[in-house]
Amino acid sequence: MFITLEGPDGSGKTTQIGLLREALVAAGYHPLLTREPGGTAIGDQIRAILHNVSNTEMVPTAEILLYSASRAQLVAELVRPALAAGRIVLCDRFADSTMAYQGYGRGLDIKVLRTITAFATAGLKPDLTLLLDVPAAVGLSRRKVGGAEWNRMDQQALEFHRWTREGYQSLAAAEPQRWRLIDAAGPVEEVAAAVWSAVSAVLHERGMEPGGCTNG
Repeated sequence: MFITLEGPDGSGKTTQIGLLREALVAAGYHPLLTREPGGTAIGDQIRAILHNVSNTEMVPTAEILLYSASRAQLVAELVRPALAAGRIVLCDRFADSTMAYQGYGRGLDIKVLRTITAFATAGLKPDLTLLLDVPAAVGLSRRKVGGAEWNRMDQQALEFHRWTREGYQSLAAAEPQRWRLIDAAGPVEEVAAAVWSAVSAVLHERGMEPGGCTNG
């Protein structure tokens, strides 16, 4: 099962996906945790380019191709082998980030982005995507005071982040069977409980109990 966490910058994805991994391990699963961009040696080198605040002249088309290159490496090197081995894969961001940031945020053609993404992933899509939702201004404020990495995407205008959030909401509305909306504005513990409730419900629906499925 392939589970992704998405959301605006500062929504708490990295914190929550770590807590989700801990909850899965405690429940008897053996999940693989990874992230985008990065997750591999090659992907991390691409991440450094994408997040470098000095790269202000990067054009949106170069941006999407770099993200896609990192994604292609991650899928081939880590995600598909882990899924083939029967493991649950958790990913901090995936292709929906491209649709939200480069599609709705940058205004690139969504159909073109889907074609590029399908090529990079060989058609792989998450089984479950959790959207951790917070207002754009709240998320950016958290980033500034939380001590997390402040990168090139964070420094975009507030309006860009608002468009990105609206993009996420549109994506979730279009595929309600895959997405679960999580209000990420509350305390970490409350958000973690909501995340676990959503994930455990889907695992139960699919009959993926720790004793009844292959977890690697």
